[in-house]
Amino acid sequence: MTEEKEGRRTSFFKKMVYTLLSIGLASLSGYSYARYIEPVRLSITEIPFYSNKLPSAFNGIKIAQFNDTHIGFNYSLTQFKKHLKIIQSYSPDLIIFTGDLLHQPNQYQDKSEVISLLASLEAPLGKFAVYGNHDHGGFGTTIYSAIMEESGFTILRNESAVISLEEEHIYLSGIDEPMLGNPSLTKIEQTVKADAFHIFLTHAPDLAAQIQDYDLLLSGHSHGGQIRLPLIGPLVVPPYAENFNSGQYEKDDGDQSAIIYVNRGLGTTRVPLRFMSVPEITMFTLYTKKAD
Repeated sequence: MTEEKEGRRTSFFKKMVYTLLSIGLASLSGYSYARYIEPVRLSITEIPFYSNKLPSAFNGIKIAQFNDTHIGFNYSLTQFKKHLKIIQSYSPDLIIFTGDLLHQPNQYQDKSEVISLLASLEAPLGKFAVYGNHDHGGFGTTIYSAIMEESGFTILRNESAVISLEEEHIYLSGIDEPMLGNPSLTKIEQTVKADAFHIFLTHAPDLAAQIQDYDLLLSGHSHGGQIRLPLIGPLVVPPYAENFNSGQYEKDDGDQSAIIYVNRGLGTTRVPLRFMSVPEITMFTLYTKKAD
């Protein structure tokens, strides 16, 4: 009887040790993946977008969107160069950066190299950007604007641009970010013509609730949650990314379908980890859809 009890205790102890070791190894493997593997992976998300408001001259144009590089925090110039080459390989007609270029703009030293790499991007219909909170942070407002302008990007800060092709036009608008900036829709609403095809850029996706007229709204900021768990979703999302935090959302806009897209970004912030939120570049192809 004593030997039987002892055997059971030994068996229980072994099972407990094996269980704890398995949990420990799984935790270590999970951490290693989140720290060293997923942050350097890349997903190219290709999205066709159809609208009967899109002028026929713009049928088939390609738009590349990227954001949240946070260069200087667990994201290197080597990665940046690689990702920009991938973007260029798609021969986009329009290139969009939706904020958070440098992690700490006033402390980052290799700004000239960043400018050189961004300047190497080519898009016949232009390169456009909006401010993210990290672009304003660290006294970065003028640093960011200088980098982007020297790189050939046009920053849309509470304003709109007209994109023209074969005497037809679409509108591209961008709003300042709400955490450290000063967002305003006044000038945009005064500029964009009713019923025109309208692409809207905002770093903070939850501003979509305040924006009435758009066909395609592109945003970032959330990093897709950066760390997500099965059945739970993102562990933490930043302010202004609580309602829309990753991927595509549809908004009923009268008889048109307006799309909100939240890009997961390329870098990390706060902690150098990603889990179930692979870095992303988004490629949109616009198509003219005839009215039914």
